[in-house]
Amino acid sequence: MVVSGNVLHAQNGAYNGFTPYSMYGVGDLQTPGSAYNKSMGGVGIASRNNRFMNLMNPAAVTARDSLSFMADFGVMANTQLFKSDGVSSANNLFNISNLAISFPVYKSSAMYVGISPYSNVGYSFSAPETDQAIIGRTGNITYTSSGEGSIYQVFLGGGATFWKKFSVGVEGIYYFGTLHKTSAVTFSNTSYAGISSGYDMTLRAGTAKFGLQYETPVGENYTLGVGATYKLGANLGGYVTDYKYKASSSVTDTLRYNSDTLRHASQRVRLASEIGVGVSLKFRDRWVAEIDYTRSDWSKSNFATTAGFANSSEKAVFSSTCSQSVRGGFEITPNRNDIRYFYKRITYRAGAYYDKSYYLLNNHPVTSMGLTFGATIPVNRWYNGVTFSVDMGQRGKLTDYMVRERYVNFCVSFNIFDIWFQKPRYE
Repeated sequence: MVVSGNVLHAQNGAYNGFTPYSMYGVGDLQTPGSAYNKSMGGVGIASRNNRFMNLMNPAAVTARDSLSFMADFGVMANTQLFKSDGVSSANNLFNISNLAISFPVYKSSAMYVGISPYSNVGYSFSAPETDQAIIGRTGNITYTSSGEGSIYQVFLGGGATFWKKFSVGVEGIYYFGTLHKTSAVTFSNTSYAGISSGYDMTLRAGTAKFGLQYETPVGENYTLGVGATYKLGANLGGYVTDYKYKASSSVTDTLRYNSDTLRHASQRVRLASEIGVGVSLKFRDRWVAEIDYTRSDWSKSNFATTAGFANSSEKAVFSSTCSQSVRGGFEITPNRNDIRYFYKRITYRAGAYYDKSYYLLNNHPVTSMGLTFGATIPVNRWYNGVTFSVDMGQRGKLTDYMVRERYVNFCVSFNIFDIWFQKPRYE
């Protein structure tokens, strides 16, 4: 049915993410940022907000109160509906979204550190074939394919502001994780040996991300902000174990078992570089609107020619391409200081996006689009709060080689804010 022409079984298991589109490359790339970013369509390259951690641009870390300590911890829940060739299935997952802390360093400079998922692999297909279609008396045959695993990113960044308008930042990123992809042929007649094969991949890489932001007043009440980011490409390290064995009720034979490092010249796999630009417009301390564009060229990733990363069949052929996204978002707070109506102190957000993935399926792009909504509910004093995000969208379309995936992703972030190194004064 899906991608490879088989039946998709959506199930929880040990998956951190689940989609048939995670079969290829390093899997399904996760939307970056916290619930604050995701509730506005995923924007954040140009915005500067002293109340929330903005993880989209390292230069944004300097938008803060000078003595403030900030932390953000998020969890997410995903609900997905899959349909293709008249067959439907569903899946629900729960996972950690991000963990990050930020603190001042000296005057107009600050740092942050955190961890978040970079990509997830999760899929499970099966295709039964009855005895009538088989030569001989082998009984029913079942073809299965499955994958699971995640790549995480640990990041450490810092930034500084000059002339009160121009901010720069840099972020170091370390990727690590394991991916497992397997396929098997099993027979209902146990006198025949089944065949299992697959790849176990332990991956790692390091890269850096650079950011710029410039913010200037426009008229009496408005502020215009522009931003840009650039993330370097990175060669994946680690190793890939390629195995194949046959098993019957009485014996298991290893047919192939090879382990090779990804640094070998013939298996050089590369994560693509990324460039992003954004522009924002702020009205006092009441509302902000922003639009972002990002582009990443994966055409030289070598996924299609490297064992373990290519997962094509006669019906579904994957190939790398350029990924692009356009995102827009808006937030408004009716009155932060209202003492009568609590709902006026809540920050409301909405956004929309259009993404083109980093691979083609039978030379056709795989795109997704969606709408986002969210809010931050203030808690106690300062800028402490709980941020909710809802992302409703669709990826793919109903064709003979593609699955339509509709999803609703929920994210909740706990925003912690405090003032450090405060010296009380007494008269």
